[in-house]
Amino acid sequence: MLIGVTVMVGMRWHRYVTQSDTPYDEVGITLNGYMPGPLRSWGCHKMQERFPGALPPYGCAAADGRSWA
Repeated sequence: MLIGVTVMVGMRWHRYVTQSDTPYDEVGITLNGYMPGPLRSWGCHKMQERFPGALPPYGCAAADGRSWA
């Protein structure tokens, strides 16, 4: 059961990072916050490529809150 939940959460996070229409999806932001550092960093970088003119979502913002980390 734990493996199934892990796969479902991982797939939902991956779909948020690679296919979401917006970087501000609340569930995606929350899941991204729970990811280990390297995965979270990859996800933020991928979303920055997909949404270059958007403000970064929570967890992907630099200290100023307006630029991508």
